[in-house]
Amino acid sequence: MSAEELTGPTRPESVMPRTPSQARTKVETLLREWLLPARGASDPNVVGDALLVTSELVTNALRHGGGMTSFDVELTDEGCRVSVGDRSDRLPELPSLRDGNGRLRVGGHGWRVIRRLARSVTIIPEAHGGKRVSVLISLA
Repeated sequence: MSAEELTGPTRPESVMPRTPSQARTKVETLLREWLLPARGASDPNVVGDALLVTSELVTNALRHGGGMTSFDVELTDEGCRVSVGDRSDRLPELPSLRDGNGRLRVGGHGWRVIRRLARSVTIIPEAHGGKRVSVLISLA
């Protein structure tokens, strides 16, 4: 089965996910159907990194981006590319690790996690407004 058949409109998985959990399921399904047969047993850290980055991208789009407008995942020779579109023109920010009282923040670490785990990050403004954040996660 080709990658196009796997992600094409005739498959139920082609419906855009509405939650981080649904997005993780799409990525995990793709990785398990393509990565495992091609390479044998996969490194659980590689799959875990891809799922964590996916979850953070979708959460950021829902929480800070006015909602998701698109979601794509594909395997390339370089790794797993996950792209999430949202309605906001604002670029992601790296907030301070500490709050105004000098204490470590409880939340707000998602963008930092994405930047740490992704091999590359690209942010593209959308013609209709909003942006698309595309990350490449190494599978090696």
